Amino acid sequence: MTVRRGVTEARKLCAGPGNLCKALGVTGGMNGLSVLEAPFCLYPPSVAPVLASGVRIGISKAAERPWRFAVKGSPSLSRPI
Repeated sequence: MTVRRGVTEARKLCAGPGNLCKALGVTGGMNGLSVLEAPFCLYPPSVAPVLASGVRIGISKAAERPWRFAVKGSPSLSRPI
């Protein structure tokens, strides 16, 4: 992940959807694939996280809609919710 992203600070590896995709090696060629089948491999967490939602950032259209979701208190967010 650090090689793909070119950063070494752990909290910045997956801060934001674009950075998350870069870190995980997700490409536009994977668009439309099921996340329940290869090449993806998702497992449920051992403890259910507390989720938070807030308004989207960096956009002007429908910015007030709470379409930004994250684990509450995550240090990996580019901006806190």
